[in-house]
Amino acid sequence: MSSFREVLQIQRWDDHRYYHHSRINQSLHLVSALSFLVAYVMLFIDPVITALLGWGVSMLTRQSGHFFFEPKGYDHVNQATHAHKEEIKVGYNLRRKVVLMVIWAASPLALHLDPTLFGLFEPHTDANGFVHNLSLTWIGIGVGGLLFRTVHLFFLQDVQTGLVWLTKILTDPFHDVKLYWRAPLYLLRGELIDPMHARHHA
Repeated sequence: MSSFREVLQIQRWDDHRYYHHSRINQSLHLVSALSFLVAYVMLFIDPVITALLGWGVSMLTRQSGHFFFEPKGYDHVNQATHAHKEEIKVGYNLRRKVVLMVIWAASPLALHLDPTLFGLFEPHTDANGFVHNLSLTWIGIGVGGLLFRTVHLFFLQDVQTGLVWLTKILTDPFHDVKLYWRAPLYLLRGELIDPMHARHHA
């Protein structure tokens, strides 16, 4: 059995080489990662700021990069079709991401229609109360999404794969800063696609 660290390196490498060809996507991931790092700190200070940064900035920039800027055609570098990459994706592929983002987008309406959100909250009495309860809802959606897919992977593959993926997701902001901090510079030079043929899996 491969070690935890080896599997983590493989998941990170596969995620990069399959889903981060676009320099625009990489640059958006840098913005997302920096926002997530601030959100991690604010989680212990103000959950409202954490939720607004985590979902309103980090997730929107990150997923926009995947949906709108990442090439969806045949991947000549990795010799794989987009459908194949989506099928073998360990975490959330685009279809699953759509479901997650729809749940997130619908949550304000759900909280408006039921201010207790099925008995989870004290009903808000003003806008500040609504935003506070909404931020807790968004944090809950994020945590729930992570735990759901982690446990799902326990059954689809094995416990180690699920725990490695959870670790990867939680540490992605740190790794993305290290990996993509030069992406905006490449964009300024007019390079839209990362020439991954020059990279090797270390």
